[in-house]
Amino acid sequence: MDAKDALKIAGIKTLVLKSKEGLALLNGTQFSLSYAAHIVAESGALFHVANKIAALSMDAFVCDISPFDPLLHRIRPHAGQILTASEIYNYLESSEIRKMNKLSVQDPYSFRCVPQVHGAGYSAISHASETIQTEINSVTDNPTIFDKEEKILSGGNFHAQPLALVLDYLAIALAEFGSISERRTYQLINGDRSLPAFLTKYPGIDSGFMIAQYTAASIVSQNKQYCTPASIDSIVSSKGQEDHVSMAANAATKAFRVLQNVKSVLAIELLVAVQAFEFRRPLKSSQAIEHLIEEVRKSIPPLEEDRLMHIDILKAESIIHNLISNGI
Repeated sequence: MDAKDALKIAGIKTLVLKSKEGLALLNGTQFSLSYAAHIVAESGALFHVANKIAALSMDAFVCDISPFDPLLHRIRPHAGQILTASEIYNYLESSEIRKMNKLSVQDPYSFRCVPQVHGAGYSAISHASETIQTEINSVTDNPTIFDKEEKILSGGNFHAQPLALVLDYLAIALAEFGSISERRTYQLINGDRSLPAFLTKYPGIDSGFMIAQYTAASIVSQNKQYCTPASIDSIVSSKGQEDHVSMAANAATKAFRVLQNVKSVLAIELLVAVQAFEFRRPLKSSQAIEHLIEEVRKSIPPLEEDRLMHIDILKAESIIHNLISNGI
């Protein structure tokens, strides 16, 4: 919305800018900071959404819940790992799938190691959030006027290296949410654990979710290219005066693209996992997971025969957006 409308809703009086103040609001790290604030806010919500979708996939794949037992994570007490394991364990503890005989001694890493992978991403988001919180409450103009001390100091607070580094870190962490999600998608369509190949009733005639997995794989591959760090780059300008720059703006726009891509990859996993669960009926999952399935089925019917998947993916992306906005 327009800033004037947002200020009015928030009850904040509009500032009347004086000499130099307009430039001071634009002369530092504001571009990369605004991207960073948006990305880290959505990433924090996306972490919980990714956990819930992973739990759904685990149930559809008849995974063992024991790798999520709190005992395992107390002996490697990374905060994100403990939180991820706890969320998924709670989601699945009351599922009827727990009554089924396990179909394998151990589950693939993309299921079994979700606490370790998602948890590390949580740590990255937390670190980035701390840096961004400091930056939001900082002065990055140059030169800076200290009226009480009667000093005008020219320094380097405009240099966005702190943001460039955490934005690169965020992009890598987010890309890993997508990477492990795509692997779960692949496992679900692979024809294992009593699930039909490509999750179609007519394998060999219909392609089912084959192309959806192709799409996820291509997006994950693109994310890997976006994760080349921008912060290690620099180029000279301004007659050699600006001889080392952070490239934080490039880090920001790349991380934003990764964030959008991961939403699409998780949307595809959500579609696939809900379809896979159709082949586990009449068993039911937990109340929370069943509610997620119901949300999908309100707008996306089960795949009986091949249809255009693009529309389903867009609808699933909308569901992901709503989960992020509503805090799942």
